[in-house]
Amino acid sequence: MLPVSPVLDDTTPRAGRTTVPRRPADPHALDAEGLGAADRAAGMLSAQVPDGASGHLVPVPGGEPAPGPGAVRTVRVEVEAGLPVEPNAFAATVMAVLNDPRGWGADGALSFARTDGEAELQVVLASPATVDALCAPLETVGQFSCARDGRAAINAARWAAAAPEFGLDRTLYRHYVVNHEVGHLLGEGHVDCPGAGLLAPVMQQQTVAVAPCVPNGWPYPTG
Repeated sequence: MLPVSPVLDDTTPRAGRTTVPRRPADPHALDAEGLGAADRAAGMLSAQVPDGASGHLVPVPGGEPAPGPGAVRTVRVEVEAGLPVEPNAFAATVMAVLNDPRGWGADGALSFARTDGEAELQVVLASPATVDALCAPLETVGQFSCARDGRAAINAARWAAAAPEFGLDRTLYRHYVVNHEVGHLLGEGHVDCPGAGLLAPVMQQQTVAVAPCVPNGWPYPTG
């Protein structure tokens, strides 16, 4: 019988071979479309958002039950047709934010269910021009989002690029804008920064200015 030589695979150390540890992936690395992994997870298909799109708001099909025991608020998520957005990913992000332990239902009093039919609350992602139309007579001037008539209208350009004081943390800004606008629908008003170096309250107008506070996306950031 001929002797059998061991077969080397990728797990077998070889003489003179040095293993170099892999560097952790850069969470802010961008792909050819100018997007990071978190941007893709939030539904973005391109970093370039048009100033205007079709004006047609399309409900994201399907629904999901409220995960918590509190009073249920129904939510319909809509995306303007013509935006570079994957609707299901956007809807999943919105619902994950609303039902996060740091969100408006943190004390167990509220839980949010998604539907594509009649709903108490609507969360809409739309182009700057369409947001301006939805928010009038409020002046969002192509820059801001708003909450009006049971609808949280989120500016897609901000969803893509965030606000300057959030730096590279676009995910934190997305948490903020969903919680801020839905907060208005739940009856919350604007508040000011409580002091230098403190977390900004989620109902502070952080798209306008955060300082001297620091950015925060959550109603109850410690859960």
